[in-house]
Amino acid sequence: MKTYFRILACLVLAFLSLSGVQSASAEKGNVLVLALDARDLQTLDPHMSVGFMDRYVVDMIYNGLLRCQPGDMKKIEPDLAKSYEISTDGKTWTFHLRKGVYFHPFRGQPNGHEMTSEDVVFSLKRAQNKETCAGAGSMQFYEVTAIDKYTVQINMTKIVPEPDRHFINYPPGSGFIVSKRAVKTLGGEFKNQPVGTGPFMFEKYRPGEKLTLKAHTKYFRGTPKLGGIEVRYMPDVNSRIFGLESGELHVVEGVREEVWVKRAEKVKNAVVDVIGPGEPMYIFFNISKPPLDDIRIRQAIAYGINRDTLVKFLGSSVAKSTCSPIPPFLSSGMTCEEVAKLGLDYAYNPEKAKSLLQEAGKQKGLEVLMFVSEHAAYLNPMTNLKEQLRNIGVDVKFNVVDHATWHKMIRSDASQIVPYSPLRPGPDVYFTQFYHSSSTVVSGKSPITNFSHYKGIDEKIERARSSVKRENTIMNWREAQIQILKDAVSLPLYIQDFVWARSKSVDWGHPLKWTLALYPQVTENTTIK
Repeated sequence: MKTYFRILACLVLAFLSLSGVQSASAEKGNVLVLALDARDLQTLDPHMSVGFMDRYVVDMIYNGLLRCQPGDMKKIEPDLAKSYEISTDGKTWTFHLRKGVYFHPFRGQPNGHEMTSEDVVFSLKRAQNKETCAGAGSMQFYEVTAIDKYTVQINMTKIVPEPDRHFINYPPGSGFIVSKRAVKTLGGEFKNQPVGTGPFMFEKYRPGEKLTLKAHTKYFRGTPKLGGIEVRYMPDVNSRIFGLESGELHVVEGVREEVWVKRAEKVKNAVVDVIGPGEPMYIFFNISKPPLDDIRIRQAIAYGINRDTLVKFLGSSVAKSTCSPIPPFLSSGMTCEEVAKLGLDYAYNPEKAKSLLQEAGKQKGLEVLMFVSEHAAYLNPMTNLKEQLRNIGVDVKFNVVDHATWHKMIRSDASQIVPYSPLRPGPDVYFTQFYHSSSTVVSGKSPITNFSHYKGIDEKIERARSSVKRENTIMNWREAQIQILKDAVSLPLYIQDFVWARSKSVDWGHPLKWTLALYPQVTENTTIK
């Protein structure tokens, strides 16, 4: 009899345990759980979000005046604006705002409030202030005024070429519209209590663990099909893949390497999304200080790096070589074949590299400092690059830090060589942020990401901006790239696609073609089947 009751007790406990699992699962059934390769977020203020782990989240919370169509960066469409016109000279943009767009609730505004031109003007002026926007240096080319409650006019100080019309939301997050009342009410709390107009709204945050969002039922495109999103911060790649295998996670950030793709493809009921156009990887040399102020040393390092080896290490299914300062999928970008014809591709030549080092008086070798993010997309290929350079006598001293700290260090001029993988919407943004003297880190008038302290092509950048004829703009962009390569201030290495894995039950709600974001966007149409 005792044995019978012990068996019965075990069955009851098993049933209760199973019921608890099913109940929790049902409760979470309409909540998308995704895991990022990050230790934690840094800020949810969209104007200060430079880290990938922040940008993915703010993308779900905020909107801009314009947006790239989800899943297809080639198509630009109105977002908070219902329509817009551009003057014949290309310098005056008039935006007609949607009516009835509501911000999320916040302290003092339990029902939120309607977005108007006052919020747009406040946001775009806030984006020009380096104290309140990390990308302020790229947002100095306009003046914004409210014509009436639902009309905003932006007067440009430069012509914005068609491929660069994503400018209104670039650098990432700078063009997002915030609630003026929320910023004023919440003050310093705003960075971790975001208030936007997007499909999802902030619910709670556990530092170093997870962040949860819930559906914004007043979203202007309709109530989201998901009840919410749970973002997990999981820097350990094995934890992410095990979470996908167990069903604990619906979506995981992958490692952008072929070996990881093959591993993830073996997970039962999982799909791997490899998305282009990909993100170009460069190394930037600080030419303002020894030893990299000597062009022979910069050229030696360039000749000592084998792009094919890096691509083979990453896998040809996710990476390909690039040799042009502007990636070839954008206007004026050049293929490696075109750059090679100019004799500026710096094709792998270790003997020439050693000869240049000897000529520069470094026959015994040299040391250079590189801060590297612990994020796999940086650490793994840069470790390969470090070993390559050791073969020509260049010792790259690594300082590996978390991704948020890495962003701070490279912007404070701490690294002699900066590896950086930026995807930007058009040539002018690349040139302005990485090669115009005003964008020089720390010392520039509008410091952004000119890690090289380069001053050699300001005139060409500005001439391209002011040209009405598109062929003249492209000609100036080509000339600027050739000069960058001649001066060896940066070295293009490869273009790497984005890799994500998801349960087959997840439907993004839009086709994945080309993404300007670094991730598949979660929208109001995303579902879990």
